Amino acid sequence: MEYSMGIFRWVHFMAGVMWIGLLYYFNFVQVAALKAATADGTAAGISKHVAPRALLFFRWSAVVTWLAGAALLGPRFVPAFTLQPEAAFIGIGAWLGTIMIFNVWVLIWPNQKKILGMVSASDEEKNKARRVAFLASRTNTMLSIPMLFFMGAGVHGF
Repeated sequence: MEYSMGIFRWVHFMAGVMWIGLLYYFNFVQVAALKAATADGTAAGISKHVAPRALLFFRWSAVVTWLAGAALLGPRFVPAFTLQPEAAFIGIGAWLGTIMIFNVWVLIWPNQKKILGMVSASDEEKNKARRVAFLASRTNTMLSIPMLFFMGAGVHGF
């Protein structure tokens, strides 16, 4: 059992690095780069080749991070998600991560498919999708800061 928890910890850590790393890439690098690339007519490479692949790793690293984190909680899963005093810090982090994974799969990914032309959408639908995906992604960026704090505080004490 001790070895499996070590494996879950490393899987959780590595998948989390990929998830949050891609989140920061999208918000701090790709959004500005895509705007500049659109202005000079070179955005197709990003929207056709880079964004779909990055979104694939983004959404699945979110799932792996969440599942490995849930496995790490083990018998503390219910106390964490019900914010019992003995697991409140890690529980807050887990709730923030849960909100973030919801945003990835329910708000960001379906709207990105419209934006990238993976599903058909009118120009009006694409404009709405851009706004929803943008706001959900920025929300996740802001939530990632307290989420990381509470995850660390929950494991290492505060």
